[in-house]
Amino acid sequence: MSNSATSAQLGYPSAAIDTAPRTGWGTWILLAGMMFLQYAVWGLWLLPLPQYLGAAPAQGGLGFTAGQTGWILALGGAFGAVTAPFAGQIADRYLNAEKTLGLLLFIGGFVNFALSYTTDYTVFLFLSIAYSILYMPTLPLTNSVSFQNLADPTKEFPPIRMFGTIGWAVAAGVFPWVWLGTNDPVENTRRIADALRASGALSIIYAAYCFFLLPKTPPKPSAEPLAFAKALRLFGHRGFAVVALMALPIAVIHMAFFFRFFPFLTGPVQIPTKYAGFVTSIGQYSEMFFLAILGLLLKRLGFKTVLAIGIFGYALRFAIFSMIQPWWLIAAAQTLHGLCYAFFYAAAYIYVEKVAPADIRHSAQTVFGFLILGVGPILAGVYNQYAPQDPKTFWLLEAGIALAAMLVLLAAFRDTGPMETKDEAPRGFPVTTPASAETA
Repeated sequence: MSNSATSAQLGYPSAAIDTAPRTGWGTWILLAGMMFLQYAVWGLWLLPLPQYLGAAPAQGGLGFTAGQTGWILALGGAFGAVTAPFAGQIADRYLNAEKTLGLLLFIGGFVNFALSYTTDYTVFLFLSIAYSILYMPTLPLTNSVSFQNLADPTKEFPPIRMFGTIGWAVAAGVFPWVWLGTNDPVENTRRIADALRASGALSIIYAAYCFFLLPKTPPKPSAEPLAFAKALRLFGHRGFAVVALMALPIAVIHMAFFFRFFPFLTGPVQIPTKYAGFVTSIGQYSEMFFLAILGLLLKRLGFKTVLAIGIFGYALRFAIFSMIQPWWLIAAAQTLHGLCYAFFYAAAYIYVEKVAPADIRHSAQTVFGFLILGVGPILAGVYNQYAPQDPKTFWLLEAGIALAAMLVLLAAFRDTGPMETKDEAPRGFPVTTPASAETA
C-alpha cells in the first residue's frame, strides 16, 4: 500500500503542467546560428557597396553613374526574387532544404569573390544578377528550414529570426569599424571591395555549416510534381490572398523609405552625417525587442490584430516623419521600424507557414518572398521616381498608403485555417486565434 498522495488529495491545488511542444536546445542553437550567418553575409556589403560603385576611380571607386548603380541594385534583387520559386521547387520535391541552401551559398560565395575583382560595368551587372539569383532564394529557405524543425513555430521562430538582425548589425558595424577606418578616404573606399571578399568567404563557411550541421529537412511526398504551381493555388485561400496583396503596397513604401530616409536625415532634419547612421540603426535594435514578443502577441491577439498593428506602425512613423522637426522626435519614431518589420513581415511569414500544405511550404515561402522581395522593389523604383520630392508631402503619402492597406486588411482578412488539399488530411498548427480578433 502506497503512502504517497496527490496534491489534490492533500488539499493543495494541482500545478499546471506545460504541455506545449518544445524544440531541443541543440536544434534551436543551430537554427539561430543559421539566421545569424544568413544576414551577416548580406550585411557585410549591402550598405557600403553604393559608395564603392559610385565613387570615381581616383577616389577609390568604380566610377559608375547613379543610374548604373541603381540598375545593379534593382535588377539583381528582382531577378533573384523571380527565380526563387525554382529553389523552393527543388527543396519541396528533390533535395533536402538544408542541402539546397548550402549549394546556393557555396556557389554564391565564389561569385562574390569574382565581383570584388570586377571593374567593368556590364560584367559587374551580370555577376550581381547571378549572385542575387543564388542568394535571394536562401532568404525564404531559411524561414522554411526553421519552420520545419521547430515544435512551436509561432512561439519559437521570432527569437530565432532575431539572430538574423543581430548578424546583420554585427557585420554591418564591425567590418567598417575594423577595416574602413584609415585616415585616407580613398583607401577606405577602395577597401569596400574587401567586403565582397569577406562576404564570399563567410558564405562558403556558411555553406559548410548548412551541409554538415543543420537539421535534415527532406522533401515532403506528394502526388503533384510542381510544388510552385500548387503554391499559387494559395491565392484561392482568402487569408493568404489578403495578406499577400496587402504586402505589395507595404513592400513598396518599405523600400521607398530606404531610398529617401538617409538624405532626409542629413538634409531637412539636419542630423550630422556621422550620426545619421546611428539613427537608421535604431530600427534594427528595436526589431530585436518586437521579435522577442511577437510569438506571445500572436497567441494572445491573433494574426489579424498583429498584422494590423504592424501596418499601423508604418502609418504612424511616416506621419511623424512628415513633421520634419524636432530631430529627436524623428529619431524616436524610427523605433517603430522594428515594430513594422516584426508585426507585419515576420508575422506574415509565420502565417504563410500556417496556411500552406506541408508538401509546398518551401514554395509557399518563395511565392510570398517573390512578391515582397521582387515585385515590391520593382514597383518601389517606379513609385519613388514619381512620388513627391517635398519631404512633408512624401511622408504623408507613405502614411496614407499604409493606412489604406490597414483598413483593407481589417475589412477583408479572415483566418479560415490551413488550406486543405485532397492529398492531405486536415492538420493543426500551434496558434490559437481569439474569436474577438478574427471575426468581423
